[in-house]
Amino acid sequence: MASKKYYKLIAENRKATHDYNLLEVYSAGLVLTGNEVKSFRLGHTNLKDSFARVEKGEIWVYGMHISPYVTAGGRNTDPLRPRKVLLKKREMLKLIGKVSEKGLTIIPLKVYFVGNWAKVDLALAKAKRKYEKREALRRKAIKREIETTFKGKIHGSKI
Repeated sequence: MASKKYYKLIAENRKATHDYNLLEVYSAGLVLTGNEVKSFRLGHTNLKDSFARVEKGEIWVYGMHISPYVTAGGRNTDPLRPRKVLLKKREMLKLIGKVSEKGLTIIPLKVYFVGNWAKVDLALAKAKRKYEKREALRRKAIKREIETTFKGKIHGSKI
């Protein structure tokens, strides 16, 4: 019998879908220290201004803030230190090749636990222009208005 993989969502980068066109999404492991894992489990993580960069054939996440674990005393690491990402060799080479193209970047979308493993979803993304962002907001507002209009008509009538 196949077992389902349950995951516990820790943090999500909601602004990423507004600021970027997401092309591909990869799930990868994340290297953390013991105190970071404890703080991570408590949900003290922020992905707001984080990004990933390729250095010496490895992918590192920058700007991911993991607050210091309160009861760790003086053994905490820097909350904004770069963290190594673990990917399969083929996926990493594919991602590195695509990032070398002009205008593409790697953005962390969400961090979560699968069992005892800390994972991060990385997206290969291209930045949106200002007019694309405005158009997306306009479409969203129109869609919301249409839904509320139809909702009022359906619930208001007696069927």
